[in-house]
Amino acid sequence: PERSRARALILRMAALAGAGLDAAQVRLAQAEADVAGALLVALGVHATARARHLMGRALILCADHELNASTFAVRVAASAGADLYACVCAGLAALSGPRHGGVVDRVEALVTEVGRPERAREVVQERARRGEEVPGFGHPLYPAGDPRGAQLLAAAREHAPRSPRLRTIDAIVAAMREAEREPPSLDIGLAATGAALGLPPRAAVAMFAVGRAAGWLAHAFEQRAAGFLLRPRARYVGP
Repeated sequence: PERSRARALILRMAALAGAGLDAAQVRLAQAEADVAGALLVALGVHATARARHLMGRALILCADHELNASTFAVRVAASAGADLYACVCAGLAALSGPRHGGVVDRVEALVTEVGRPERAREVVQERARRGEEVPGFGHPLYPAGDPRGAQLLAAAREHAPRSPRLRTIDAIVAAMREAEREPPSLDIGLAATGAALGLPPRAAVAMFAVGRAAGWLAHAFEQRAAGFLLRPRARYVGP
């Protein structure tokens, strides 16, 4: 029963991703049999076989990434005996932060700021001059480049090579490479996927959350099976 509840929860999350856009789309999305289709329909995108394939790929690449902040939050909640809904809420709370799932929103804001491919180099150089980071680039676990981001960028280009927004993202990636800066992360890949699919603004983070929910639930089950409370110790080092 719990595993069935977990599967239903992911499908409902996908359908509810469009709640702020169109309630009618949510009802249509609930009739979809797979998560990729439900999320596309909820976000107002025609769920063709090609679109489902790209969305499915993104969801799989988002599903798990060991003990990132949101997954650790889920495991802490699960270790305390919280139900599956509360565990997912803990994950969503952590994911909402600007240094986790919020990076995708910052990438989309950057793409809007750049506007067109011709301005990418100028914006990257100006941010460097001001000592500001460029969101969506660099990952401490992947100094040579995030393979998830690379895969999604390639898939997005194949899906919609003429997308103006995707061309702007590609120009930003090229400008960062020319400046010998950090390589793109998953967040750039998610923004590229959203552009290729024609998703509405801020939908890429919903895609991230729905995909990662599968991993959160798996970790919740695993933590329950472990049977102990996650309770790190703190050492006082003050005066």
